[in-house]
Amino acid sequence: MTRWRENGDDSYQMNKNLKYYAGLIAVAAIWGANFGVSRNALETFEPVLFTFLRFGLAVPFFFLLLKWKEGSVGLPWKVVLQLAAIGLIGVTGLEIAVMYSIKYTTLANASLLNVAPWPIFAALFAPLFVKESFTRRLAVGGAAAIVGVTFIILGGKEGFNLSSDHMIGNLLAFGVSVVGALFNLSCMPLMKRYSPLRVSAWFILFGSLFMLPFTLGSWGKVDWSGLGAEHYATLVYNVVVCTIVAFVVWNASMFKIGAARSNFFRYVVPATAVVAGLLFFDESISGWQIVGAVFMAAGLVWISMEKKSESVRAPIRMETKEGAVP
Repeated sequence: MTRWRENGDDSYQMNKNLKYYAGLIAVAAIWGANFGVSRNALETFEPVLFTFLRFGLAVPFFFLLLKWKEGSVGLPWKVVLQLAAIGLIGVTGLEIAVMYSIKYTTLANASLLNVAPWPIFAALFAPLFVKESFTRRLAVGGAAAIVGVTFIILGGKEGFNLSSDHMIGNLLAFGVSVVGALFNLSCMPLMKRYSPLRVSAWFILFGSLFMLPFTLGSWGKVDWSGLGAEHYATLVYNVVVCTIVAFVVWNASMFKIGAARSNFFRYVVPATAVVAGLLFFDESISGWQIVGAVFMAAGLVWISMEKKSESVRAPIRMETKEGAVP
């Protein structure tokens, strides 16, 4: 039995990866449901402040968890600087760009341009960061998933609006896909040397610090004494579930599955957001959205049935070097 597994039996490899695919789907569903959970809170908090609270409040929990699980929190200064740049671009810049893309274009435009191209760019840029092959199965499954997510987003009431009034927002949303893909891929080489938890803790720390100045005009606009249980529950969900749990599970699963394959599972986000709209706000689901969900599910299942990953990854090793941040 041991030799059978060591020889890389395809069915064993596929079953072994199922938990990581399940992790990707679960995280994407959590992020999608958050559109419904957080919508009311954004009437109380300005988006940039709410985003800062989500990431900033998560930081001490990340480092406490890291100290408890791994016994240390430090990294070499060179790596710290890398993660500072990743946090600035991938958390601060990306989250602010998402907010302004929604402000300057329609929600349907922003959703489609933020989500749909992201996995394509991840697949195209992957060879620059990691050794991953763009297989025929990935191409076919990805194409089906793209068709599905397009139906899901455009099947809503708004549809896609090509008006020149939305050009700035459309460009920002499209830029989110490009930068987001590069953000994911830039973490992959670091996760060959350090755990996903350690990498996530540090880039979220810096992302929060760089975001703080953008919140300075927002704190005084909140009636802090008037916050109710619903507001605190929403913050707990965002901090604990959407950030701490979700980022660690996503990064760990992405490292095992590969960035190109993993990012196609982001298409579960808009599908879950549609369901959240139905459950929380009695929004309707169209026939086109149901058709899109079928296409998307078929594409993701097809991708997950890849029998053997062609990516080559070095094992994670916990490095401790002189000059590390304690």
